[in-house]
Amino acid sequence: MFVFLSVISVLLTAAVYIRIKRIGWLMLPWFFIAWLGAELAWFHLIWESIAIALKLGFGSLESSADKIALAAMLVCMALQWKIHRDGQAAGSIYAALFRQLDIGDALSPDRPFQLLDASQSRDWLHPFRMRRPGVEKISDVVYGDHARNRLDIYRARNAANSPSPVLLQVHGGGWVIGDKKEQALPLMHQLAQNGWVCVAINYRLGPQNRMPAHIEDVKKALAWIKQHIAEYGGDPEFIAITGGSAGGHLSSLAALTPHIKAWQPGFEEIDLAVQACVPFYGIFDFTDRHNTRGKVSMEKFLGQQVMPAPKAEAYDLWEQLSPLSHVGPHAPPMLVIHGTHDSLAFVEEARIFVEALRTNASNPVVYAELPNTQHAFDIFHSPRSTHTVAAIQRFLEYCYANYLAAVQQEVQLKASTR
Repeated sequence: MFVFLSVISVLLTAAVYIRIKRIGWLMLPWFFIAWLGAELAWFHLIWESIAIALKLGFGSLESSADKIALAAMLVCMALQWKIHRDGQAAGSIYAALFRQLDIGDALSPDRPFQLLDASQSRDWLHPFRMRRPGVEKISDVVYGDHARNRLDIYRARNAANSPSPVLLQVHGGGWVIGDKKEQALPLMHQLAQNGWVCVAINYRLGPQNRMPAHIEDVKKALAWIKQHIAEYGGDPEFIAITGGSAGGHLSSLAALTPHIKAWQPGFEEIDLAVQACVPFYGIFDFTDRHNTRGKVSMEKFLGQQVMPAPKAEAYDLWEQLSPLSHVGPHAPPMLVIHGTHDSLAFVEEARIFVEALRTNASNPVVYAELPNTQHAFDIFHSPRSTHTVAAIQRFLEYCYANYLAAVQQEVQLKASTR
C-alpha cells in the first residue's frame, strides 16, 4: 500500500510540472491529475505526512521498494510545498500587472467593497465551501423560451438602494456540457458580498444545438439583463462578462461582437455592448489559423459536436465565431487569464489573442499568465484561485470607477453647456 501511495504522490506531482500536449485520449485524465495536484497541494501534503507517520510508526522499511517509495514521497512533498507557495505567489503576479495601470489610485472611495489583499486560508482550507454571509441566490429565472434559458442571480441581501454593477458568468464545458451552478462560485460570492449583482446562465448545448445557438443565448441573456436587472438591484448600464474554457470563448466573443445583429434574433434593437470582459483559459480561434494546436486539433470535435458544418464547408462561419476575428478598437477593457500548462486550451492561443488586443484595442488589456497552472484552476478555493478572485474584483472595480468618472464628467459637461 505504501508503495502504491508513493506512486500516486509522484504522479500528482509530475503532472503539475510536466506539460504534455500529445497523449490522445489520456489528455483528460492527465489534466484531471494535474489540476488536483496543483490546486490541492496542501491536502496532498497532509495525507502523505500521515502515510509516512503510519509507515514509520507501525511498519518497517526493510525492503528496497519501501525505501525508494519513502524517498520519492519526501521529494514529492518538497515539490508540493513549492507548488503551494507558487499558488500563493499568484498575488504578486497580479500586483505587478496592476501597478502598470495604477489601479489602486483609480478605485472609487464611495464603493461599499472590501478587497482581498492576500490569499485567505479560511477559503483554501475549505475548498468547496462557497457560500458567503449576506449573499442570497435567486434560482432559475427565465430569460428565454428554451428549457436551458435559465439564470441564477447572486446579490447581497442588504444591498444599498443605488444600482450595483453587474457581472454575467458563462459556464464552460466544451459547448456540450456544464451548468450555471458549477463554475465561478468563489468569484460570484465574493463580488455579491461586495456590492455586485452576479448572473450565471445556462445556454443551449451541442450536439443537439449547433452554433450560433450558444452565442445567441449569451446575447439573449445580456438583453434580459439590460431590460430586467434593475428589478434585482443591478445597473443595466454597467455589465462585465466572464467565463472559463468554452465560457471564455463565448464571453470574449460576446464582448467583441455587439455589432452582429444576426446573433440577436428578435432583439436586434438592444445595445449589447459590455463594459469589461474577463475570459479564463478560453478558445479564441476555431480556425487555428496560426497552427497553435498542431496535430492536437479541435477541428474534428467542433465539426461533430458544436458547428453546423465542417470547417472545409463553412470556413467563414468558423472564422466569424472566433473571438480573434473581431479584435478591434471597440474592445472593452479585458483581463485575460491563462495557465502555462493548460492541457485543454493551449496558452499559445491566448498569447496570440492578447497580442492582437494590445495592437488594436483602445482600452486597457491585462494578461495574467500563471506558471504551472492547469485548466479550471478557479473552480474551487485554492491559494491561486483566491488571489485570482481578488485580482478580478480589483480589475472590475477599476473599470467601474472609470465608468462612474466618465458618467460624472458627462453630467458636468451637460450642465456647463445649459
